[in-house]
Amino acid sequence: MTDDKNAQAATHPPSRPTVAVIAVVVKDQDVLLVRRANPPDAGLWGFPGGKVDLGEEITCAALRELREETGIQAEAQQVITALDAFDHDPTGALRYHYVLIAVLCTWVSGQPVANDDALDAKWVALDGLENGPLSLSRDVARIAQQGAALASTL
Repeated sequence: MTDDKNAQAATHPPSRPTVAVIAVVVKDQDVLLVRRANPPDAGLWGFPGGKVDLGEEITCAALRELREETGIQAEAQQVITALDAFDHDPTGALRYHYVLIAVLCTWVSGQPVANDDALDAKWVALDGLENGPLSLSRDVARIAQQGAALASTL
């Protein structure tokens, strides 16, 4: 986010949340994660995702963001859950409020390559998320486990 956008957010707080998606891709015993380049959670590991465009279906947005950030091709299965993500400035004032819709996706092809606003992208072992070496965004381990459980029933 540019300094101009930060200044604008500080002087014009959001009047309503922004809808965004995250693509939860489980392959074998791994989950696909990206290291985020932009707020919220810049520098932390989370799921590929981003804002839903006007007129875009949730599942289409999840697949588009997944391709843009990682190059991975997948099929969207279903919504797992929704959660809030807040971005605050250094004084604690709310800059942005995102409603994130987690979409379970089945890997089809490709190897993760960081693109767009991802600094890195890779498969991470599900059993290493809780106490692993990566600094994760809030709820990543929980949502990854939910996704894996749901994927095992498909």
